Amino acid sequence: MAKFQFKELIVTTPETARLGAGTTEGDRLSDADVGKIVKLVGDSRYNLVAVGDAIEGVIAAVESYTADGYSIGSVQVKDRKEVTFDGLQGTPGTGVVAIGDYVVAGTPVAKGTALSGPVKVCKATSQAVAPFMWRVVSLGSAGTGAVGTVGVIERVNA
Repeated sequence: MAKFQFKELIVTTPETARLGAGTTEGDRLSDADVGKIVKLVGDSRYNLVAVGDAIEGVIAAVESYTADGYSIGSVQVKDRKEVTFDGLQGTPGTGVVAIGDYVVAGTPVAKGTALSGPVKVCKATSQAVAPFMWRVVSLGSAGTGAVGTVGVIERVNA
């Protein structure tokens, strides 16, 4: 019999937002960016994170039209998300995470390049609860939290 584990869960409706670094074609996000981690960077606008940034949301969809010159789409800011563990914040690629650890963005995939698996996260250097914190709630089928294994994180303080 299979072991019960938390899985990705989206109960709330993702919120509509402007997306991207700016209003030029090269700054806009596309369908290839769905599933990537974002942070609030401007008025009503999210953009992709860098390694170590707090996770404020995950892109759920990107529309084919623009608003005010920006890409428009939806961002999941609550619930659970399947992720790939990427080690420790200070040294991505090394270390393990454990149940209850708070996480930040791991090594990102470049804008315009589709994800080949779940987005990467690292164990946060500071485990103090702060706004926009996500924590590990399942170590997945591997059960180790090792680099490259897949698990599930959940938003807290939302």
